[in-house]
Amino acid sequence: MSKAVLKFTRVAPDKARMIAREVQGMNAELAIASLEFMPNKAARIISKVIASAVANGDFEPEEVVITSCRIDKAASMKRWRPRARGTASRILKPTAHIMVEVAKAEEA
Repeated sequence: MSKAVLKFTRVAPDKARMIAREVQGMNAELAIASLEFMPNKAARIISKVIASAVANGDFEPEEVVITSCRIDKAASMKRWRPRARGTASRILKPTAHIMVEVAKAEEA
């Protein structure tokens, strides 16, 4: 089993979780191929983390299965937008931690 972690990536955790649910339990090669054709920003990021997890364990993508793909909320960047009458409103730009674990198909 091997894992890869990407911290403080600039993607909303809720949007990334929708993509992570799709690939959980999939073969790594199939998951990377299907993420390549998804239009979401999170799909490209998760694809790279899966490829990193496969490389960390010195595996080939066709011989491993994604056992866990977890998206956690990280700190939000705080920004301000000027509004009427000299006031300001807050803008929160969310970030996420992405954790992927892969294991050999026989072990999973």
